[in-house]
Amino acid sequence: MDFECIIYEKEETVATIKLNRPKVLNALNKQLWLDFHAALEDAKMDPAVKVLIVTGEGRAFSTGADQKESKSINMAEYREHLVEFQETSRKLIRFEKPTIAAINGYALGSACELALACDIRIAAEDAQIGAPQAKVASSVTGGAIRLIQDLIGPGKAREFLFTGDYILGKEAERIGLVNKAVPLHQLMDTARKMANKIAEQSDFSIKMIKKGLLMASAGISLEGLMDYEIEANLACASVTKQQDDIKDLDERKKS
Repeated sequence: MDFECIIYEKEETVATIKLNRPKVLNALNKQLWLDFHAALEDAKMDPAVKVLIVTGEGRAFSTGADQKESKSINMAEYREHLVEFQETSRKLIRFEKPTIAAINGYALGSACELALACDIRIAAEDAQIGAPQAKVASSVTGGAIRLIQDLIGPGKAREFLFTGDYILGKEAERIGLVNKAVPLHQLMDTARKMANKIAEQSDFSIKMIKKGLLMASAGISLEGLMDYEIEANLACASVTKQQDDIKDLDERKKS
């Protein structure tokens, strides 16, 4: 598939979406979001894809919303853009397959929100991560108001969002904003190794576990969650039995 603002690649069980507007540090314009949404749908529908990595081309993950584009639209267009962005964020958060953000360079504003919407974040040690929305009289989107509190707690979340300060990848790892920080030259290898390790697991089990985690973070009661856990285990056992039955049938046909 050819895209204008992203590079979309598949290697065995891992798909990669690379934000690709390096001349403007991968600033997020409408076309990039359209491309991202289409690639996300393709990765969802492709049974060979088990894990998705999101990263940036060149010197940045992304510096966030394309300010040049934002200033040229009216309020009705801006509302439409925000609705589309929220829908893409929902799609990423609810994506049934595991997602990994590999954060290189700057990850600011809505790009930081994009990384937060992924399941796992791996950052370069010198990456600069920030939410400067309050500095430019804007606000937070992408579900980040809850996602960031889930990761680093309400106090740190307030400090991060109220000050607009950038933090380095190593500090982001220390406070739990990212899972791991590594030297830049190791970033993609580390992300791919983790993706490959996850891809070795049962994709149906991962699907059930991720759904349960989302239910838990959405505030479902403990009783409701425990009921879901029963059904999830039964569903996993049923799928395993079906797979074993198919394998036995194939072996009988061969013999």
